[in-house]
Amino acid sequence: MNMFVILLQYTLLFASVLSLVALGGCFSEHSGVINLGLEGIMVMGALGGALTFKYLPEGTPAFFIVLLVVLVSIAVGCIYSTLLGVAAIRFKADQTLIGTAMNMLGTAAATVIAKSINLAEDPTKPSSEIQYISGRKAFLFIGGYEFNWFMVIAVLALIAAYIVLYRTKFGLRLMACGEHPQAADSVGINVYKMRWAGVLISGGLGGIGGICYITAGVSSWKFEVGVAGFGFLALAVMIFGQWKPARIAWAALIFGLFRALSNVYAGFDVLKNLNIPGGVYNMLPYIISLIILAFTSRQSRAPKAEGIPYDKGMR
Repeated sequence: MNMFVILLQYTLLFASVLSLVALGGCFSEHSGVINLGLEGIMVMGALGGALTFKYLPEGTPAFFIVLLVVLVSIAVGCIYSTLLGVAAIRFKADQTLIGTAMNMLGTAAATVIAKSINLAEDPTKPSSEIQYISGRKAFLFIGGYEFNWFMVIAVLALIAAYIVLYRTKFGLRLMACGEHPQAADSVGINVYKMRWAGVLISGGLGGIGGICYITAGVSSWKFEVGVAGFGFLALAVMIFGQWKPARIAWAALIFGLFRALSNVYAGFDVLKNLNIPGGVYNMLPYIISLIILAFTSRQSRAPKAEGIPYDKGMR
């Protein structure tokens, strides 16, 4: 297979993951809640999707596999994101600390759950690995290159996000709560409900991003490794995209390309002859994100009220 086609395949796969998760962070932050827990949400969503793959009976039609895996990943992501909602919205806790705790808890909890399931099935194999070889095929079309249904889901999510945020009352109210929550409250908008909506949408999209990430090119996953910082990389995509769906799409493609290079650089003679260690290519997307954010952070315009707990009595 042509290496440029493989590079394109991985670029689109990783861009799909980044755009889905970045859109999740976008909804949450437009409502006024910073979601640094996207990494943990991705892991839990991935676990839900992987277990759905594992336990669906053989012979299940591909359409139902795709539908059930996506729905379960969304549900698990939403449920896990309620931790952020309760702590940040109900108890007005520090959102940065909550997100950090969610990331640590997500990987640890997923590892314990996966190991417990494997131990129950075979006491000699206390592994956190979940296999989903047959189920994963339902998401793929093998033609000139591997086409993944998650790419379609990502495109639809980008279109839907643009319409919802800029063409519906819900979206305009959501963004009002992230900019001027007191003003929004004064005209009858329930800020708490809108922030809950933003957090839950963020959890659902993060959950899909998680299952999309672990199925990108592999048929099993060890949950103790988490998602390799993709939640934080998605936050960089969101910031570089200025919290706007169209810009997030372009940013995801750029970051996805650099991430894809770490998978296929050995197939390009030009890159291989540079004698650059493979670890450098693995670090490349994160290095690029730091460089880009360093030069663009001054022009970033985040929602004004993000990260600030809403107090109905403040004016």
